[in-house]
Amino acid sequence: MPRGTLLLSRAEVTALLSLDDCIAAVERAFLLHAEGSTLGPGVLGIAADGGGFHVKAAGLRLERTWFALKCNGNFFHNSTRFGLPNIQGLIILCDGETGYPVAVIDSIQITTLRTAAATAVAARLLSHPESKVVTVVGCGTQGRAQLLALSRVRRVETVQALDIDPGRARVFAQDLSREMGIQVRVTEDLAAAVRQSDICVTCTPSRQGFMEPEHLPPGLFLAAVGADSHDKQELDPRILASNKVVADILDQCAAFGEVHHALSAGLMTRDDVHAELSDVLAGRRPGRTSPDEVIVFDSTGTALQDVAAAVAVYEKATAAGSGRTIDMLG
Repeated sequence: MPRGTLLLSRAEVTALLSLDDCIAAVERAFLLHAEGSTLGPGVLGIAADGGGFHVKAAGLRLERTWFALKCNGNFFHNSTRFGLPNIQGLIILCDGETGYPVAVIDSIQITTLRTAAATAVAARLLSHPESKVVTVVGCGTQGRAQLLALSRVRRVETVQALDIDPGRARVFAQDLSREMGIQVRVTEDLAAAVRQSDICVTCTPSRQGFMEPEHLPPGLFLAAVGADSHDKQELDPRILASNKVVADILDQCAAFGEVHHALSAGLMTRDDVHAELSDVLAGRRPGRTSPDEVIVFDSTGTALQDVAAAVAVYEKATAAGSGRTIDMLG
């Protein structure tokens, strides 16, 4: 193996990693998890003033073994107070057999795309095949990626956009209507929007559940993306207690996802969770078995997704000669 660590900036990652590539990489990672061909994953969360840090790590046994560690800072006042991204960090990609750090990669674009990619994989398995109406709650960068990813697996025709900032929702609607050539409209009526939907995605930094059981129509696929730490919550725990729940990684969801809040409320046990996404993908557990059942995907974000996307970026970068290389051992 050549000695040298490749450095890749956010702009370089954006140029190299497409959403379709990321969906394929993430799907492969969950299949490897089902086969037991992974290392970890592991998570560490550290609270800080005004935000916190997430450290996530995992490995994949592909043609060679890879390990990646991601450290992200989540500070949701950054954009308004400092003009910085709310989420930023780095991924260290290592050779899984020697430990050598082959790449240091900006994590922003990977985090955005791999999160949306997991929703796309889940939606293909768990949403009704004829789903056409989508509600997106949270119209930031992640909301945009979620909608674009869903359009790769379902024929989205109508979108309803909600955000605590109506101006951000309007920009979202204008931009995505133009980019996707579909109707994206702003609404402030969450209950009415969700009741008209086939798919709903929540991707907010909310600390309190705002989605209620009575909002959910028969047949809805609900992807809850925002709860990536124990103090974040988007769903009333009764939603999980009364519907089919699929977790990305059950241990994570039980520790700090929407499942965590339902467990803490005493409304369900870990055994009540229907499956992990990898179980459904591998055919070990059924996905949708009725057109009327509501299915909740608890997406806490796993380092399996990060390492899969990082490997895809690294391989494309080395083939294209992108980035610059430094000798970390020199």
